Amino acid sequence: DAMDARLLDLIQVDFPLASRPYAAIGNRLGADEGEVLARLGALKAKPSPAIRQIGAIFDSKSLGYRTTLVAAEIPVDRLEAAAEAINAHPGVSHNYQRSHAFNLWYTLAVPPDSRPGLERTVEILHRESGATSTRVLPTLKLYKIGVRLAIGDADGGSGGDARGYSEQMQQAASAIGITEADKVMIRALQRDLPLTSAPFAELAAEGGVDEEDLLAAARRYLADHRMRRFAAVLRHREVGFSANAMGVWAVAAEKADDFGHIAAGFEAVSHCYLRPAYPDWRFNIFTMVHAGSVEGCHAVLDAIAEKTGVGDRDALFSTREFKKTRVRYFMGDIEGWEAARG
Repeated sequence: DAMDARLLDLIQVDFPLASRPYAAIGNRLGADEGEVLARLGALKAKPSPAIRQIGAIFDSKSLGYRTTLVAAEIPVDRLEAAAEAINAHPGVSHNYQRSHAFNLWYTLAVPPDSRPGLERTVEILHRESGATSTRVLPTLKLYKIGVRLAIGDADGGSGGDARGYSEQMQQAASAIGITEADKVMIRALQRDLPLTSAPFAELAAEGGVDEEDLLAAARRYLADHRMRRFAAVLRHREVGFSANAMGVWAVAAEKADDFGHIAAGFEAVSHCYLRPAYPDWRFNIFTMVHAGSVEGCHAVLDAIAEKTGVGDRDALFSTREFKKTRVRYFMGDIEGWEAARG
């Protein structure tokens, strides 16, 4: 209903970092804490939860992790087995089947002290998945990250936050560095926030830290951009965004920055990156859009093409979700995966 829509809109972008966050949300919406908790409980309930998780969304690069998008061409009869092999890596957070010869697309992160490193890890996943071809597509330039699904406006294709997260923020955050004390706080903050009156007190107790110290750390990470957001992550299809298109563009090198900044300015664009091209993959700029229909996604891409004058593009739609989660930082699980492979 309308209150649910207001609640979901709010907690995607402005979740209170306070001891009683659900009471603070209730004050914003004209509801009491009990109603907010009941509504969130219903929105997280199976079998079709609208909310995937509420928690800290850290920037991997700012924490010293190396990341990349990977495109793999998998024989159709091996697709499920390949996805299972790839998903076993704890640093794989997103894994989708998409409508292209490169039919499996996943994101990969490895920690600062990774033994094989990023490139060697991709080689291992290429072998274990049985891919016939794999392309590594790291971010060369970040123009925007900022997911916000405007509930009730799916047909308008509003899948992005106009404010977003920029390369300048990322560079400033990456220069700060991470201490052992930071790692303790990050491990506590990345858990799914409980639906209780004092959820940060629970996270603090489990992490062995003081609640106010934990909240102060969260506010600091948000202010210095090591944390991109503290927010709810929604399940797109359950809130009306049944189509998502990875709009890919072949843009001349000298025009890439202009194109990237213009495309990132569209509120409907949630992600915009410059990535490398290959002889069998000519597209170098990626724009992610979400909408209530395939036609809605194409309308956004048409508008970008009209404004930029770039017409060489394709739209890769996700047809199956094999994995979508958050990378859990400094947990030792990636190191365990690596050790098992020598």
